[in-house]
Amino acid sequence: MDAWVMQVPPITRAWLALSVATSLAVQCQVVTPLQLYFSFKSAFTNAQPWRMLTTFFYFGPLSLDFIFHLFFFMRYSRMLEESSFANKKADYLWLLLLSSLMLLALSPLVNLPFLSSSLAFVPIYIWSRRHTSTPIALFGIFTISAPYLPLALVALSWVISGTWKAAAGDLIGCAVGHIGWFLRDVWAREMIGGYTPLSEAPGVLKRLFGDV
Repeated sequence: MDAWVMQVPPITRAWLALSVATSLAVQCQVVTPLQLYFSFKSAFTNAQPWRMLTTFFYFGPLSLDFIFHLFFFMRYSRMLEESSFANKKADYLWLLLLSSLMLLALSPLVNLPFLSSSLAFVPIYIWSRRHTSTPIALFGIFTISAPYLPLALVALSWVISGTWKAAAGDLIGCAVGHIGWFLRDVWAREMIGGYTPLSEAPGVLKRLFGDV
């Protein structure tokens, strides 16, 4: 088990560990979901800034929906970090940080107190756009091409959770993932012809992770 965990790239491994630890803390009644959700009033007016972080690590109580989101997030975050972001830990963390800020800004508009599944769909979406010719066999039942993977998972999430709110959160994650993909793969490379602060981590973050 330890060997398998250490094979997971560092950013995905840290995200996975914090998510599992947060859900276990709730399950053991160390904390409650009411202490973890994000709202502008709670975070800023009530001076509880930790909510800007904890909202991204709580996937809900231990359930089929929890396993579903955690499994697919870990699978495609790992694959993305090992391929497109190999030896670019700072760039991957920067992508997730910018995506988190966008989700925090959007959360009041769509009434999403927990943004973990939304953020989880960002690497899923970007991986699917960078591997458009890859066939995906979902549960060994049917095969789709990679660009349809995010929408297929949104539909499955809706079926598993039984509520449209779960699908709405996942769709918001796809939208933010599309913005991240556009800024990196279209705007920066094809329109600007180079990297920008929105597509590449700042130098101080790269030095912190030893990427330079």
